[in-house]
This record gives sequence, structure tokens and C-alpha cells, in this order.
Amino acid sequence: MANPHRLDRQRFRSHRFLALTVAAASALGASLPAFSQTPAAAPAVPVAAPQVMAALPDFSALVEQAGPAVVNIRTSEKVKVANAQVDEQMRELLRRFGIPVPPQQRRGTPAPNPAPDDEDDDESPQRRGLGSGFVIAADGYVMTNAHVVDEADEVTVTLTDKREFKAKVIGLDRRTDVAVLKIEAKNLPQLRMGDVSKLKVGEWVMAIGSPFGFDNTVTAGIVSAKARDTGDLLPLIQTDVAINPGNSGGPLLNLRGEVVGINSQIYSQSGGFMGISFAIPIDEAMRVADELRASGRVTRGMLGVYPDDVSKEVAEAIGLGKPQGALITRITPAGPGDKAGVQLGDVITKFDGKTVEKAVDLRRLAAAAKPGSKVQVTVFRKGSYKELTATMQALPDDRTPATPDTETPAAGGAQAWGLSVSELTDAQRKELKVDGGLKIDTAEGPAARAGLKTGDVILTANNVDVKTVKQFQGVLAKLEKGKSLQMLVRRGDVATYVVLKPGKG
Repeated sequence: MANPHRLDRQRFRSHRFLALTVAAASALGASLPAFSQTPAAAPAVPVAAPQVMAALPDFSALVEQAGPAVVNIRTSEKVKVANAQVDEQMRELLRRFGIPVPPQQRRGTPAPNPAPDDEDDDESPQRRGLGSGFVIAADGYVMTNAHVVDEADEVTVTLTDKREFKAKVIGLDRRTDVAVLKIEAKNLPQLRMGDVSKLKVGEWVMAIGSPFGFDNTVTAGIVSAKARDTGDLLPLIQTDVAINPGNSGGPLLNLRGEVVGINSQIYSQSGGFMGISFAIPIDEAMRVADELRASGRVTRGMLGVYPDDVSKEVAEAIGLGKPQGALITRITPAGPGDKAGVQLGDVITKFDGKTVEKAVDLRRLAAAAKPGSKVQVTVFRKGSYKELTATMQALPDDRTPATPDTETPAAGGAQAWGLSVSELTDAQRKELKVDGGLKIDTAEGPAARAGLKTGDVILTANNVDVKTVKQFQGVLAKLEKGKSLQMLVRRGDVATYVVLKPGKG
């Protein structure tokens, strides 16, 4: 009797040989003989893929349409001889140490083999720079970045038809990095402005500019993110469009040929493009440009407070619920916020009826308010909301607030938290413009781990104003065992919430 296991192995070998034969014939493109006992296999039906990819865009028509309105900008700045000599001494020192010395230049990039300027009769050293721009009005108004033309003694605009014009800087705004130039020309091609609110992440965009001095260079990519916060007054558009030195000030265009942004910044660890670039939204830039054309400067509102973000830990500690709003850490004396009754430790949650999610929102909303206007401000203070009215002032160019000192006296309690505190003198309270507060004389253990230092002033403990050591000890006595201690602490002019966690030092 035949061994069944052996028969199974024979059938397995036979089937395996057939499968290998079919595979080999298929690979060679040979036609297989028809097996009478084996029905023909049905051809595989490919699974339909979702139609997420259309044909890649052709930018050629867009370049022909928009290109003539994009300009090249060259700048020159006279360098004071004394500064030039010091600079040259430093460069020579670097050479002696074998450190590569880059060529002298301004913030832009020098053009390859720049020709000498025959109009320069004096022998003053020149810093030269390059940038881009685009025409926003047919009668010769050009928009670019402020950093392209800032401090330049001479600005030259070159059109795509090779005509050159000496440009006048109508105005520039460093806070938004927007500048407007004027050239004496008419009937210029100009670009249309797009609607940034309709711009989508993932949408194709294109840039035209003069990277490293190569005029009318076109690069393309997609929108990587919108409203990217960089700490400035404007939320920026992030793209992966290749932007390099010399592209600054050039337009970012959508596929309809409309300007959606001004190429302004890159994120780079090498100085060159690394896949992340930023553009100023054109709607914000045009608002700035309109003011520059009207008056040569931009006027902004000032609330006179210094905001910080609210952490989740602080929000829970003060009863805010979720981390939102702008925590006031410093107040300008006699400023609009001070006069309106804003206090250190307040969290501003609304400004002029608009929700404040984070500190940068308050800065932008305050800057957008007109000086002299009255604005409703909602603050969260000690567990409840209060409505204040502030009269806005004009934001000055420079603000350097004084930092008062906090000095001296003796010792107090709260050793369980690593603290010893003392009451402020009347002179110290007057100097700090506070009604109470306790000065930290030593900070160890939990207090030190929370970042507290000698000289800091405790204004509140668990949302209770503290004016005396006895009062402070009373607050601590009511604190449940194992619970954190939340305090509003002032250091110089800056106040912030600090959360101390119980534990051994």
C-alpha cells in the first residue's frame, strides 16, 4: 500500500513545479500551453486608486503673465571710514587665525562680478545688497522688504526690460518688514492681490525673485502652513518654495497669478534654503503699504502691558480652566493698561470684543487699534472676570522700561516650602507701586525648584493678596496636604505665576 504522506509530498512537488513553470513563462513573456484539466485564470482587475493627483501644474503661462511686474533691487550704503578700518582689522585678524572671511556685504547678496559704479566720485567704501520687489501700482509704486532697503543711501530698481530707475523710499516698517518704493515710470505692469483667507495648506504656489543676483528666477512648491507664529506682529505663510538671499521682497503667487505673500524669511542652519521659507500675508502687507504711501510711517496702538502665554499648570492653579489668554507680567507706568486698572497677574481673555488665545494675539490686536480709541478689555482676576476700558496710545519706536530694585529687611515663615519672607517697607511698596507683598529672603527646596530667588516679591498666594507674614501663613494653613501652592511673584518689573509643588528639598 502506498504511503499517503509520500503521495502528498509528490502532489506538492508537482504543484510547486507547475507554479514555478507558470511564473517562469510569465516572466519571459512566453505563452503557456493550455491544460485541459485547469481552467484559465481570470485576469486580475486593478483596484481603482482615489483620484487625489491631477496633472502637475505648468507654470510657464503664469511666469509670462506675472514676470514683467517683478523687479530686481540693488542697494548701496556708504560706510564710514573709521568703521571700515575697524572692520578690516577684524577681518585681517580672522584671516591670521585661518578662519574663512566672507566678502563684505549688506543684508542682501552681492551680484556675481559686480561692475564698478562710475557715478561714485568719492572713495568711500560701499556696502552693496540685492533683493527683489514687485509693482503694486502702474504709476511706479513698488513693494519690497524693509530689510532690503533699510539704511541704504541709494536704491536702484531694474525692470525685466532692463530699464533702470533710481528709487525713492516712500516708507518702511521694520516691525512687519514691509517697504514701499517709488520710481518715475508710468504704465507699468502690475500684479493683482489675492485673498489670503482662501489660501489652502497644500496649494501650489510660485515665487519669482533674484536669488544670489540671478534675475527673474522662478521656484515653486506648496503652502506648508498658514498663520505660523514667529513672535512678530504678523502671522506668516510657511512654504517649501526655494527662497535664498536675494529673493527677499519678491512675490509669492497662487496659480491664478495673484500675490498672496511677500517672501521674507527662511529657516536655515546653513544660510541657504533648507525647505522652510516664510512669506508676509499680502492683505496685512497692503494695509501697511497704504499707510506708508499716505504718511510715510505706520501708526500702531499700545496698551502698555507685557504679556506672556498661560501654561496649563498655571491655568489650573488660578481657576482659569484652560490655558488661554495673555498673562500680564509687566505694566508700563501711566500707560493705557495702568490707567485702565490692569494689574500684574491679570489674564486678558478679550480685547475689543475679540478672543485672546495667547500672548501674540494681544500684541497684534493692540497694535491694530488706533491711538486715542477706547477699547474694552476683559481680564480674569482672582477667579472672576472684570471689564475694563482702556484709551489706546501710540506705540513708540523704543521702549526701555526701568527696573526698580527690591532691597532688604528681616526674616519670616513658610519654611515647609523652602521660603523665608519679610514684609515690604512703605518706601518699597511706593517704589513698586503695590499695596502689599512679601519679599523673599531665602528660597530653597520646593521654592528653589520652582525658580524663585532672593529678592522676588510675592504679591498673591492662591489668589489671595498677601500684605503681612501672618496673612501669608494663614493662606498656607488652609492649603490641603499634598496640594500645590500657586503664587503671583514679581521680579523687578516682571510678574508671573509660579506653582510650587510639595516635596523635600
